[in-house]
Amino acid sequence: MANKNIGTKIKSIRESKKMTREELADRSNLDLMQITAIEENTNIPSLAPLIKIARVLGVRLGTFLDDSDDLGPAVTRKNKANETIHTSDTSTEKHAKSHNNFFALAPQKTGRTMEPFIVEINPANESELMVSAHEGEEFIYVLGGIVKIVYGQTTYILEEGDSIYYDSIVDHLVCAADENGAKILAVVYAPM
Repeated sequence: MANKNIGTKIKSIRESKKMTREELADRSNLDLMQITAIEENTNIPSLAPLIKIARVLGVRLGTFLDDSDDLGPAVTRKNKANETIHTSDTSTEKHAKSHNNFFALAPQKTGRTMEPFIVEINPANESELMVSAHEGEEFIYVLGGIVKIVYGQTTYILEEGDSIYYDSIVDHLVCAADENGAKILAVVYAPM
């Protein structure tokens, strides 16, 4: 699913629940302008606001990413993961620049509670990046490159083969540690 469909899907679900943008913004503690930009597909959001929106709408995060009703196992063959979304961890004024490219590994699996992705982390100026925090947990395994993870007040440098598992309610930032970028397997769990 392309990035542009996420906003359309959010708007459709919100309207089906007879909720205004203002109500969604208020209940998710997000700015009305941010909700509008997401729904109009002019904003590249990070996962944190998507998780907040999913919780308010009473749906899984994956609802914004999938179109399938299959109940069986999900198999994704190597080199067949479709690019699902681009996200940015930059401030709202700079959202036009994509920081991460997410490739969903199980978008066809309905009812899932975890979201597995291959993520390409593009090099970025760390001073432009913002930390994220949301309910749930994250597991990251470095497939290539060097990853810098700021978790609360601690910084971790992970190399290929290293992994980290953390509570995502703590402020965190995942970025490439150098100008070469990195590639990770990320599994995100966000309770409904």
